[in-house]
Amino acid sequence: MNPAVLLPMLMVLFAGGMIALQAPTNAMLAKAGGSPVLAALISFAVGTIALFCAWLASGNRPGTAAFGGLPAYAWVGGLYGAIYVAVAAYAAPRIGLAALITIGIAGQIAMALVLDHVGALGLTREPINAGRVLGALLVVAGVVLVRRS
Repeated sequence: MNPAVLLPMLMVLFAGGMIALQAPTNAMLAKAGGSPVLAALISFAVGTIALFCAWLASGNRPGTAAFGGLPAYAWVGGLYGAIYVAVAAYAAPRIGLAALITIGIAGQIAMALVLDHVGALGLTREPINAGRVLGALLVVAGVVLVRRS
């Protein structure tokens, strides 16, 4: 394996584990506060503080001009995460963590295939082919097995 991709792959593996931890902890917040939206708000507030501290420590200080040419849709990335976190806080205690994560991954793969295929949002175009579709179908089969077992 190319050493240049090993570290990013291990980081993604770790981050994926953090997503599995996030859903049940946010479900606890949702139960205590009576709202998955409040749980998501608390989660994002804590995450915002953590990211702000990490940014301050990084020393990276771009000027506002660096953001001036961005399209409007570049500013809504946090909305996608907020939707996922709120839905996960609601769904985790109802469908189970394994089902939540596998269904979520199936949704991510389906969207990724479409975005790659059209080269959306500045991505390199990666046309859909039989191997990629088969891989996605195997994930969906995994969702079915996890959910029915």
